[in-house]
Amino acid sequence: MFAEERQLLIATLVSDRGRVTVSDLASRFNITSETVRRDLDTLETARQLRRVHGGAVAIDRMSMSEPSIQERQSQRLDQKTRIAEAALAMIPTSRTGSIILDAGTTTERLGDLLATWTPPAPGDQLLVITNALPIAWKLSNNTAIHLHVLGGRVRGLTSAIVGSSTIEQLSALRPDIAFIGANGINAQFGLSTPDSVEAAVKSAIVRAARRVVALADSSKLDEETLVCFAALADIDTLITDAAPSAELAAALAAADVEVVIA
Repeated sequence: MFAEERQLLIATLVSDRGRVTVSDLASRFNITSETVRRDLDTLETARQLRRVHGGAVAIDRMSMSEPSIQERQSQRLDQKTRIAEAALAMIPTSRTGSIILDAGTTTERLGDLLATWTPPAPGDQLLVITNALPIAWKLSNNTAIHLHVLGGRVRGLTSAIVGSSTIEQLSALRPDIAFIGANGINAQFGLSTPDSVEAAVKSAIVRAARRVVALADSSKLDEETLVCFAALADIDTLITDAAPSAELAAALAAADVEVVIA
């Protein structure tokens, strides 16, 4: 097989799988690790993939790569809906419950379900705090919900409200549960997101809540983006749609994180 043919196959594998390892490629093509690394260098120069420790990842998995909220809303909708339904079951059933909904498309699916929420018993109250404009708009017509929208600057790409004033407001709050999204959840790096300003708000949400529930579909597992905003030990529960890898599962167990498969 010519090098160009092999490199084309490698590029296709990376595109289909999202990531490859040097050892797997060496075994698949019966070549040395040094030859694989030269192939990966060539493909990275051609902007076909990105080299990482031990292998390569698809070019759209760059640390700062972040699709808009409009692009993400139609992706993995079934998985996000199942995750949101599992999260809905965790909503406090008490006279005065309070939650924070972080910005994101999976948390927004939970917002969709809360748009028609009714109290389990007459007189029960639910306070929903959010920094997400789409979620706030969807909940604004539900008179059974007490809606608190955090103030600050709107980040256009995600429609999240961010900034120092947002963080300051969160420091004065102590809600029962925070439902938080992430672009990556990794055994070593923890929970991450591409934007440092949005990461700062997510960190403040995690610090504020009595209990933290991460909502992340399985495409986010074992991923890293630019900014870590929480360690695994900072969250109490992860709701996802597929079992984590052995490495991530062990790290979650060591951090005493409950994993719910929706």
